[in-house]
Amino acid sequence: MPLLYQAPDPAPRAPLGLALSGGGARGIAHLGVLAALDELGMPPTHLAGVSSGAIVGAFYAAGFPPREILRLFTGVNVTRLMRLSLSRYGLLRLDAVQVLLAQHLGADCTFADLHRPLTLVATDLTEGVSVYFAQGLLIPPLLASSAVPILYRPVEFEGRQLVDGGLLNNLPVAALLGQGMPVVAVNCNAVNRAARVTTFRTLIERTLNLVVDANTTLSKQQCNLLLEPPELRLYRTLDYRLGQELFDIGYHYTMSRADELRTLVEIQKA
Repeated sequence: MPLLYQAPDPAPRAPLGLALSGGGARGIAHLGVLAALDELGMPPTHLAGVSSGAIVGAFYAAGFPPREILRLFTGVNVTRLMRLSLSRYGLLRLDAVQVLLAQHLGADCTFADLHRPLTLVATDLTEGVSVYFAQGLLIPPLLASSAVPILYRPVEFEGRQLVDGGLLNNLPVAALLGQGMPVVAVNCNAVNRAARVTTFRTLIERTLNLVVDANTTLSKQQCNLLLEPPELRLYRTLDYRLGQELFDIGYHYTMSRADELRTLVEIQKA
């Protein structure tokens, strides 16, 4: 199945890398960031993503405009996607997610079909290392990058047991380094230090939040510019019903950093 959107060849522009973090529903803010960058005339030429950032990056790299991606996401029945599997490997199934991705991106879509270079990050459970995917089939590593351990069963691909890339690398700046371009990192997973843990659900969310936040320190130091909207810390990882709010946060925060972004791109051109 061909990609739904066929973006025209972009005009020549300064290369810019964009690393998109995981963060559950808060990853919808990435769409606002991308919409702002498009309006500012600074769309990223290279993308790297993990978990929800991987899904956003894949759709954008396939040519979908950010607001169209938002429309697709907010029209999805999240409950339908979170089907119980009750297996020894995880509580939820990725089958419905796979069908949704195949419907819009094409079941046999490859990285070569995309309009922009994209790198996805997953975690190899056996070796305990981050694995980077930038060629071959798109959907298997895209599912793997989003398979939160315990909640979802690992994805078997290329002889590996793969789970959410955010387990070891939730801000994939390293995937974009060494290519002669500035790298902007977008972190949607800032920790709310004032949050209270009162239920089993909030315990799981808080634990995952702390684990993935701890592995972003080096990435934040390696990027040329960090975008980390502070308002996102007030939202939970399953607040999908608040998609428009999350989009707007990413959009307005990026617009507020427009001068820094322009400076970064101008330095690259010089």
